Amino acid sequence: MDIGSLGSFVRAQRKQLRLTQLEVAELADVSDRFIRELEKGKSTAEIGKVIEVLGVLGYDLVPVLHRTDPL
Repeated sequence: MDIGSLGSFVRAQRKQLRLTQLEVAELADVSDRFIRELEKGKSTAEIGKVIEVLGVLGYDLVPVLHRTDPL
């Protein structure tokens, strides 16, 4: 998943929960500007803040192995 897709995902989930950007920002203890930039796919989003936002939306960020060749 690239940052643009992540931003689209966050926006869709926020809207599905009927939360405003400001409400998500307050719940995640980040600025509403951060939420706007994340949803627009800004590539400098801090991972810790992204994790907090995903948590507010009911998701965890976990690593997924995509390798098919043995290590």
